[in-house]
Amino acid sequence: MALHTVLSQWQSFIKQIGTEFKEDSAGVAIDGKSLDLSIVVAVARHGTPVHLTDEALRIMQHSISVIQRALEQGKVVYGVNTGFGGSADTRILEMDNIQSTIVQELQCGILNMPAVLNDLYSPGPLPLSHESTCMPESWVRAAMLLRVNSLACGFSGVRPVLVRSILHLLKKDIIPQVPLRGSISASGDLMPLSYIAGAIQGSPNVRVWTGVRGQRVTVTADVALRDASLPPVVLHPKEGLAIVNGTAVSTGVAAMAMQDANCLAVLSQVLTSMTVEALLGSRESFDPLFAQVRPHLGQIEAARNIYSFLAGSRLVKSADIELNEGLLYQDRYSIRTASQWIGPVLEDFQLAYQQILTECNSVTDNPLVDTRELIGRVLNGGNFQARAITSAMEKTRQGIQTIGQMLFTQCTELMNPRLSQGLPPNLAADNPSSSWLLKPLDILTAALQSELGFLSSSAGSHVQPAEMGNQALNSLALISARYTHTALEVLSQLAAAHLLSLCQALDLRALHQSFLQAFEPLLKNAIIELFNIPNQNNKEREDNQDLFWNAIWVKTKKLLNETVSMESKIRFQVIFKALQPLLLDAYSTGSAAFSSQDFVLKLQDWTQVNAGKAMECYVISRETYFENPDASPLLGVAASHMYKFVRQTLGVPFLRREIMFVSEKTGRKRVTVGECVSIIYASIRDGRLFTPVMECLSRVHMES
Repeated sequence: MALHTVLSQWQSFIKQIGTEFKEDSAGVAIDGKSLDLSIVVAVARHGTPVHLTDEALRIMQHSISVIQRALEQGKVVYGVNTGFGGSADTRILEMDNIQSTIVQELQCGILNMPAVLNDLYSPGPLPLSHESTCMPESWVRAAMLLRVNSLACGFSGVRPVLVRSILHLLKKDIIPQVPLRGSISASGDLMPLSYIAGAIQGSPNVRVWTGVRGQRVTVTADVALRDASLPPVVLHPKEGLAIVNGTAVSTGVAAMAMQDANCLAVLSQVLTSMTVEALLGSRESFDPLFAQVRPHLGQIEAARNIYSFLAGSRLVKSADIELNEGLLYQDRYSIRTASQWIGPVLEDFQLAYQQILTECNSVTDNPLVDTRELIGRVLNGGNFQARAITSAMEKTRQGIQTIGQMLFTQCTELMNPRLSQGLPPNLAADNPSSSWLLKPLDILTAALQSELGFLSSSAGSHVQPAEMGNQALNSLALISARYTHTALEVLSQLAAAHLLSLCQALDLRALHQSFLQAFEPLLKNAIIELFNIPNQNNKEREDNQDLFWNAIWVKTKKLLNETVSMESKIRFQVIFKALQPLLLDAYSTGSAAFSSQDFVLKLQDWTQVNAGKAMECYVISRETYFENPDASPLLGVAASHMYKFVRQTLGVPFLRREIMFVSEKTGRKRVTVGECVSIIYASIRDGRLFTPVMECLSRVHMES
């Protein structure tokens, strides 16, 4: 997904839901050709108002005369004086009620009955599922907006009053309950759209949501229109068919999914940069040269973003660092090949975005009324076939699974001390014998990624012939869009779990750095005391001592990484014993410039004493960091931004036993891992987390 497209859409979205649109504002102008996905989401989720342009009103009025003229001339007009679909061989003599009839008969979807909705705890068996049988209000609002936008193009032969009536429902926040299932998105989304048509007619068989947000109730459409002082619409020729015969529902649902998918794609790049830091990886993998010699647009964008996100990090290893034997020379694939992995997804998302954007500003109806000539034409075709939306959603859902696979792999590496470059097992801040902190989260992410794998399967390949064989080709676009939303929910949970793990890992890195700063002079002084090194101005001797010390310190840091799974008491004993061969070698070669007859015995005593001092230093460093944890000074620009958002804005703490269990001293309420992940997940789903994400992306845009 091109950087400028994502940013412009986000900025447009923020503008639409901001203070620019007061309650008395006309809002977004609807002309049939100017919608973008940010507007769809703003209207659907945030109630941004809309209005028709004067030009749209003029064109619609002209299209009505074309239909009337054709009927006066005795011509056959599909859906006006014929039957519908496979029954189009029937000719209609009495046209007065045919539009209302087809709308009512299309209302065949399954919805929970009012008694079930109002009394979930009535006597009887417990429900098998709490899954709703109707679409979320936001989906229906998106569908209403897009159907209005299509009709406003003036190719459907409907009166402006019909379109205005749908806009009145949007403005009054009267939203019909639309069944979740039942559309094959072939002749458009016939059944779902019939409930919108029923709502503007004031049908007593259509229920609607009404009332202020947070206190919504359901009533029948006739009651809602009466209470809002809105007149019911009487359908004229073709108007019932014109409302139901389009892709507005599948397109609206897809548009909302696409907006979220683009945001999650950017988040995945931010999380990848944080993973590079948490695993002490290299920025080199994202050097521009790699994309220059393999110039896939998605790879270029992902590499540029991640490279920029890592700016200022004190955790990433520099390109010229000399790694010692036994240390991994290159990063593992989960971060080293991240730009090559994400890149094709970004390209797929860009195409999917364009497909949906085009559909949002298209006429999807049959027949079409061509008003460009003086007398006009009525044309029969198949512009309602929603395969373009299916194509977009299949790509998007597969991309979601691909992103999930990368995040899952990165997350599992953080948890595993054999792969994490010294992070404790399960990212536990306490002793490994007393806490297995994020081990269950490791299992959770495996479950989530497995589900994403299932959800990535094609929906559009399960077509069944329908409607007397007339709709033998059907797109299943709405089904595909619905499951894309499910996949987005799962990916959001996976991203939330990964972000929690990353912040925990980064705190552990900062804790370790603070310990190393305290431990290094302690160990150096201990070695000076062991060898009784004199303070002399001898350049050669000082150089030898520096080489000796560097070897000791490198070995010590390596041992700290290798023993991270051990209990502290045992760990430091093991470390100091493992240093003995180096110390004995230094003594035997005389590189320390001293001698001692009792050196071996002295070394054993030295090991015991200083292992204890090291453990004491570690405990003090840990407790000091626990009092005021802050990893941000070590982090790159993106990681610092996200870390502060999680820790400060969301209030998700650095997890350790002290805050996860009730303290008699403080009386603090205990916290669970699940609660912390849920807080982050909620910020993803309501969009708050994407503000710092887009701020990180804006920085890249300003640099490029």
